[in-house]
Amino acid sequence: MRNELLDAVIASVHEAGEQLRFLGTRPTTTEAMMAALQANDEAVTAVLRPALTAALPGSGWNTDEHGSGPMPDGDWWVVDPVGGNLHAVYGMADWNIGVSLVRDGEPVLAVLHTPTSGETFTAVAGEGARLNGVPVHVSEKTDLGVALAGTGQAKPSHEPADARRAAAAIEAMMQRALYVRVSVPVSHQLVQVAAGRMDLHWQFDNLRSHIGPVLIAREAGATVTDLDGKPWQVTSDGYLAAAPGLHAAVLDVLRTAR
Repeated sequence: MRNELLDAVIASVHEAGEQLRFLGTRPTTTEAMMAALQANDEAVTAVLRPALTAALPGSGWNTDEHGSGPMPDGDWWVVDPVGGNLHAVYGMADWNIGVSLVRDGEPVLAVLHTPTSGETFTAVAGEGARLNGVPVHVSEKTDLGVALAGTGQAKPSHEPADARRAAAAIEAMMQRALYVRVSVPVSHQLVQVAAGRMDLHWQFDNLRSHIGPVLIAREAGATVTDLDGKPWQVTSDGYLAAAPGLHAAVLDVLRTAR
């Protein structure tokens, strides 16, 4: 039986992806850049909010993409209107529209759509992850020396301590993994882990915009924990999503760099 709610979300994110007008405009001032970012977010939200709240009456709405911590009981749509919005505005391909449904503090559904590639990743808790309707699974690698690793600056910060922590982890991983990709949006890298294209992704920040793609990675078979090795939760401080055969080794590397 088709999941009618999932179908409604997929249809909505596809429609929203067609509404953006500030693509490749390359603004040259802060004011113009911020206006383009806001316009993109508003265009997507104008499609998604009425459609999703109508599809699930009584549900709440959250677009605080940099928010963290516990969420209230009930059904909540957690939306990152344009993940990698800056990429969209400057004409790069790595941007997406992400939606997750959190029920009583637990993620139960996720959709992430990349209009530039036509790829739509989906997951329903306990039912696996799919790419354009086809099941996907994480990498089967067991050798960190041939692994493609990823991280990124999920939450803008110019704090020296944050920069030192990130740099130490990247340096440590570069000495063990084949390749380390440092970029945003985080959601893009997490679904690459789900698809087996990348092998791991770690973050020191666990933000609400990550909930959906983390669920997709987990449903695709990734081992997802906090950085102490405990099961990932919405309230975790940070996390590691990795192929099961690599997770323990990656966690050891990150522990030495914290």
